[in-house]
Amino acid sequence: MERIVHTADAIEWLRSQDVLEGCSLVGSLPDISEFPTYTLEEWKTWFIDTAKLILAKTPPDGIAFFFQSDIKVEGVWIDKAYLIQKAAEEMKSDLLFHKIVCRYKIGTITMGRPGYSHVLAFSKNVRPDYNKSAPDVLPDTGEKTWMRGMGLEISLMISKFVVDQAQTKTIVNPFCGQGSMLAAANFRGLNAIGIERSVKRAEAARSLKVSADGKSFEVGL
Repeated sequence: MERIVHTADAIEWLRSQDVLEGCSLVGSLPDISEFPTYTLEEWKTWFIDTAKLILAKTPPDGIAFFFQSDIKVEGVWIDKAYLIQKAAEEMKSDLLFHKIVCRYKIGTITMGRPGYSHVLAFSKNVRPDYNKSAPDVLPDTGEKTWMRGMGLEISLMISKFVVDQAQTKTIVNPFCGQGSMLAAANFRGLNAIGIERSVKRAEAARSLKVSADGKSFEVGL
C-alpha cells in the first residue's frame, strides 16, 4: 500500500487542495497548550474552523474522523466533542458514531485531562451497517509511539471502519505526528497520506508500521 508524508503545515496543505475524492480524513487537532499566544476564545475559534476545513475536504462518500481528549483550563472543562459537533452542524455533516476510549483504568482520578477520549465520525452520504460496528466504549487506546499518539487500537478501529463501511481507499491524516494512523491504514490495505510540519515526526511517520499480528508498532517498512 502507498504512503506519502508531506512535511508541511496541515492547514495550508488542506487549503491548497480540492475536495479529496476517494479519501476519508482523520484529525486529532492540537489543543491550547500548543498555542501559547492564543486566548481560550481564539483557540476555540481556530479549533472549530480547522474542524470545518477537514469536513469541507472530505468527499460526500468519505468519512471524517476526530480523535480528541478534553482539557481543563483554569477550572473550566472544554468539551472538544461539542466544538467538533458545532463545526459538523455548520457543514451539514451527520454524526455516524461517538465512541468513548478509556485513557486510564476506570476509577482513576485525573487532573489536567479526563480519563477518556472521544472518537467521532461524520459523513454526508455514508450510512453505516451497524452489524459491523465496534463497541461504543473502548477499554484502551492501545500502544502509543509517543505521548500524543492516537494509539494502535484506535487507529486500527478507524481504518477497519473505513474498509467495512466506506468506498474510499485512502486515509488522509492532517497533524499525523509519528504516523500511527498511517501505519494502521496500510495494515488494513488502505493507502495513506500524512501531513506533519515537524521534520523529525514526519520522518518517523514514513517508517512506522504495524506488526504482522496487529499487536504492536514497529519501526521500518
